[in-house]
Amino acid sequence: MKRGALDTFFKPAAPKKLKYEITADASHHAAYPFPISHLPTAFKEQLGFVPAAEGVLMNDKLDLDLVYYQPYIPPAITAGLFEFLRQELPFYRVQYTITRFGKKTDINTPRYTTVFGIDETCRFAPNGTIIDSMTGKSVEASKFKCKPRPIPQCLDDLRQVTEGTTGDTFNFCLVNYYADGKDSISYHSDDERFLGSLPSIASFTLGAKRDFLMKHKPIAPKEGEITPDPGQIKLPLGSGDMVLMRGKTQSMWLHSIPKRAGIDANKGRINITFRKALVRGGTENYYQYNVGTGGVYRWDAKQGKMALSKKTEGTEGTDGNVEQQGK
Repeated sequence: MKRGALDTFFKPAAPKKLKYEITADASHHAAYPFPISHLPTAFKEQLGFVPAAEGVLMNDKLDLDLVYYQPYIPPAITAGLFEFLRQELPFYRVQYTITRFGKKTDINTPRYTTVFGIDETCRFAPNGTIIDSMTGKSVEASKFKCKPRPIPQCLDDLRQVTEGTTGDTFNFCLVNYYADGKDSISYHSDDERFLGSLPSIASFTLGAKRDFLMKHKPIAPKEGEITPDPGQIKLPLGSGDMVLMRGKTQSMWLHSIPKRAGIDANKGRINITFRKALVRGGTENYYQYNVGTGGVYRWDAKQGKMALSKKTEGTEGTDGNVEQQGK
């Protein structure tokens, strides 16, 4: 037998890719536009094997503290999990106005977004109502300008295993859907005060590979000293990969997902990030910029694109119930 044939004979078989089937169970809440299906059992079982690869520590540059998993989510479920989340989650194309130097500018978010969770001052009771974390008493929904909603089971399962791996705790889940290579996010840092001074953010990629660019914020020169530029970092994030950014990374570095042309430019990508907001301002901010006041989009498999849903906010789950939050 030839050597190549021997190598093939003893080489472990590639893991079978699991397709998702919609389950009968779903998470419900008054602030969901529709019930959100639970994670298929086979997918949930595979999350018991994370991380699929050991994380690589990247702290060799100024102020950088990052762990890179290639991949974190087992390859057997990455394709199916991408299809599942794209189909089952509600998304929004948020528009808002900013004022800079006295001039107002209308912003059209160049990607689809959605968000779940509530800041550390509150929590969700099993019946979906909001509870003050300190007093244990119910909080009137009118105290929020937005409509906070719990993390659905399908995302909360991933949150829990991520907490187990990283040792961090998270109370928010932001999801971005990049429909194609034209969708992007410009250089920014997640350094809002409501995240604290040294926040940890776990960022997952599903679907199309996209470059993740990072650069250090401008460094003020010191008299008589030359501070070397740390240079740019480019991580080619593939489906199932996870980047854990912690320490000074958010306060001192910027990151972006640039537009992409080429062979994969028409493929979609989902980005899931877990964060921890400490005060109510974080809750208001996340819902304003990731839900907004516009229509609800849902994946239309026949059209092969996101389409406006006929159902509107609050038409489903009006009993306020939410299932399996695991918090």
